[in-house]
Amino acid sequence: MAIRNVRTDGNPVLREICKKVPEVSDSIRKILDDMMETMYEKDGVGLAAPQIGIPKRMVVIDDRDGHVFKLVNPVIVKSEGEQLSQEGCLSVPGYRGRCKRPMKVTVQALNELGKEIVFDAEGFLAVICCHEIDHLDGILYKDKAVEYERVNDN
Repeated sequence: MAIRNVRTDGNPVLREICKKVPEVSDSIRKILDDMMETMYEKDGVGLAAPQIGIPKRMVVIDDRDGHVFKLVNPVIVKSEGEQLSQEGCLSVPGYRGRCKRPMKVTVQALNELGKEIVFDAEGFLAVICCHEIDHLDGILYKDKAVEYERVNDN
């Protein structure tokens, strides 16, 4: 595994529509492992492949409450409710914002073994799923923020 460089706001890869992964291969699993290591190193709770310069539909998530996912080609197939979430992003350092997100989502994806999974996410986990899947369509949380401000990340 390797820690990858996280691309920051202004890098064009963050605005790309990512390509679907045709199959989950060993090379895809290696990228997912690198993404997990990078996310943990940067103290994040989620990371999308374009954030490390790879415009493919892959995300990793660890909500620090027992929900850990390596997702390939994830899509939100259902959403309900609404919450106002406080968000930050490894690709937008030094800023925080509040975004309207669904309270609950149902996500469909392939796992790291290439098997289809479907799961429900509520609250904070729903926010992470929405935030990371947005990255795959070139959307940063700041694009949706109803409030956005500079913070001291020391």
